[in-house]
Amino acid sequence: MNIVFMGTPDFSVPLLEALHERYTIKLVVTQPDMPKGRKRILTAPPIKEKAEALGLDVYQPASIKQAYQPILDASPDIIVTAAYGQIIPDVLLETPPHKAINVHASLLPALRGGAPIQRAIERRHKETGITIMRMAKKMDAGDILIQRTLTIREDETGSSLFNRLSHLAKDLLIDSLPKIIDGTLTPSPQNHEEATYAYTLKREEERLDFNQSVLDLDAKIRAFYETPNTYTTINGQKLKVIKARIHTCSNFLKNHAEEANGTVIKTLDDGVVIKCSDGALVLTRVQLAGKKPMTASEFMRGLGKRLLDKGVVLGN
Repeated sequence: MNIVFMGTPDFSVPLLEALHERYTIKLVVTQPDMPKGRKRILTAPPIKEKAEALGLDVYQPASIKQAYQPILDASPDIIVTAAYGQIIPDVLLETPPHKAINVHASLLPALRGGAPIQRAIERRHKETGITIMRMAKKMDAGDILIQRTLTIREDETGSSLFNRLSHLAKDLLIDSLPKIIDGTLTPSPQNHEEATYAYTLKREEERLDFNQSVLDLDAKIRAFYETPNTYTTINGQKLKVIKARIHTCSNFLKNHAEEANGTVIKTLDDGVVIKCSDGALVLTRVQLAGKKPMTASEFMRGLGKRLLDKGVVLGN
């Protein structure tokens, strides 16, 4: 069985490894190297690094719609995609004998798009999962071959769910691929009227708005954890909010009715209490621009001691 595998981020790495152990990977297709970090160092996608470590051929077209011939030349029996990041042209969907399948990190038709993992947490879903589907022209709209559900934990972060779903995807793909090949899995059309969308994260979404509810803020901070983290500002400086927890105090709003949302109310042993629209968050791990991440207590013993005075309003 000859496979062309198409993927880009860490999510796809366990799938490539598992397929490589069992099948012939004729070609690995991924996104071009991209500049990363403050120094804009050209960096290879995780899938390229893994493919080269496995001794596999790698192809990185800037636009697969205009440069797909090397994939056809590999003569795949099936194309497997997982978080590749470009729209696949029709000729690639139809030419392989067993067509093309996609491994998607949601229970379709829910959360079509490029950020289903973060959006599931941000929207406070109770469960998500993996869908393997036949690829179609429209984004994530193909017929469903198989799904597997995963419960989202109360303390789930984007990073932890990313990892859990990646391994669930690997297991489901390896279990189901023989049935997909021999045709014993019957595709089921999606109900397109029930579709929801999980569009790729935008930079402006990373900024926290303390006028939101504490539940929404907590969910957003966890959803964006490490991918790419949320932030606020303090005296004009960017302050990443890496971790936080909801402050539990029954009389909080009554005692602090006059303060603006975003106001620093007090410091605790493990963090800094910030007023929100319907309660308070305790920031527990932060990072000031140009500095290393640190616990809020460490921050308060250093730069935060003069920056986070009681009464300062974050986000102004």
